[in-house]
Amino acid sequence: MSRIPTPATIDAAPAAAQPHLTALKAKLGIAPNMYRLVANSPAALDGLLSLSGALGKGALSAATGERIALAVANVNGCDYCNSAHSYIATNMLKLSEDEVSRNREGRSGDAKADAAVTLARKVSVARGAVPAADLDAARAAGLSDAELVEIVAHVALNSFTNYINEVFDTEIDFPAAKANRIAEPA
Repeated sequence: MSRIPTPATIDAAPAAAQPHLTALKAKLGIAPNMYRLVANSPAALDGLLSLSGALGKGALSAATGERIALAVANVNGCDYCNSAHSYIATNMLKLSEDEVSRNREGRSGDAKADAAVTLARKVSVARGAVPAADLDAARAAGLSDAELVEIVAHVALNSFTNYINEVFDTEIDFPAAKANRIAEPA
């Protein structure tokens, strides 16, 4: 059970959050627990969905975004996000189980995606303090400056959702997939 109330239905959420939750339900078939929990703050939900929506129109593919989400979830040890993104990656984006396993480790079988996921993992583990050589390696693999900025944005977005789920112990409503915890708490 979550540490703060998760509105049981869309109608039980604050009125300002209801249109967002209705749109999510239309897109995904459900309004996932994490979004309903974040709906306790319509402003936070709006910010989460705004950044997610903007990145969905960016230079990185949806598959690369999911790969990054898996890598970051496993750096932070977020079971909810690892479960949700494993489900989305395999069922909606049709990534193989082998690819999802690689992504959880911050790798990919696709060379360009590997550069993106590797950098995302390094950014997450180092809390942003990556050396210039890591950016040079990503550029050498074919990533543009726009893609580099979006990688950092994806790390930030997924760190936010990881923290929401870890702080509030969001009940998992996807097939459970236990995450690793690469970044140990102090």
